[in-house]
Amino acid sequence: MRHVAALLLVFVLSGCAAMTYPAGPATQSPRLEDQHAVMADGAVLPLRRWLPLGDIRAIVIALHGMNDYSNFFAEPGVYLARHGVASYAYDQRGFGQGPHPGHWSSTQTMVEDARAIVDLVSARHPGPPVFLFGESMGGAVAMLVAGDPPAGLDGVILAAPAVWGRSAMPWWQRVSLWLAYQLAPGWTPSGRGLNIRPSDNIEMLRKLGADPLVIKETRIDAVKGVVDLMDTAQASPATIRTPTLFLYGAHDEVIPADPSWRAAKAIPNRRAVLYPDGWHMLVRDLQAKVVLDDMVAWMLDEDAKLPSGGDALAPPMPKKECSCSR
Repeated sequence: MRHVAALLLVFVLSGCAAMTYPAGPATQSPRLEDQHAVMADGAVLPLRRWLPLGDIRAIVIALHGMNDYSNFFAEPGVYLARHGVASYAYDQRGFGQGPHPGHWSSTQTMVEDARAIVDLVSARHPGPPVFLFGESMGGAVAMLVAGDPPAGLDGVILAAPAVWGRSAMPWWQRVSLWLAYQLAPGWTPSGRGLNIRPSDNIEMLRKLGADPLVIKETRIDAVKGVVDLMDTAQASPATIRTPTLFLYGAHDEVIPADPSWRAAKAIPNRRAVLYPDGWHMLVRDLQAKVVLDDMVAWMLDEDAKLPSGGDALAPPMPKKECSCSR
């Protein structure tokens, strides 16, 4: 009992109050600058972009995963630009150099920010189709945006979206999160020792480890926030109203296969792709170009043959329930 009491004391002393920062009241119209976007409440979201030298054939707005930031799309953005695809990526609130780094905002805030960015980018580049790309946590946000898509959104690309909500977790994980949040929402465990390998690109992982803008220790209230987001995303696939490219790696150790494929099957108009050599960070794995080539082919023609042939390797999918035409 003394050990239990000591553990509880550590929890209590490490932080007693949850600290989240959802969007404030709207005070202005959102606007897009060269290096940042300003949201309706005045929040400034750092922005990166990679533009083709010639005509723009399509546009990608990239949403990063948990604890990452817009730089995650640097190499994919350069590669896509060579194929005529413009890319934008921004630091979501609580990440990178965005407002309140290390702190969660809210599911609604993240979704509304993404919707605003879609509106701004599509207004800046009228004509080319606009796609929302989401990796992991970003994929969960993209799914919710696609449930009520802005007029300028032509489709979503989901790379291992975070659909591992509470209903897919073992009971002890749910209980552990609940207890930790109640007792010490400000506690920041590092996650070391979990032995989860997110990619086969070791050099890239080392760079992430050395990057001060990549969060290494996550507050428990932020963990609860992303699990809340995953709960909502896990319940949302059937509501998605845009064409969807669903990407998953056979070696993914972050988001389990079962909830991932259940989500893919529930999306009304989806193209599901399995990469036998893929991990969780599909557009940064060693075989990233294979994934990016599929993305380009699909963005230009959703019925085109995918260069990888990975759509033939995915589990059988139900027939499309709607055309969800662009």
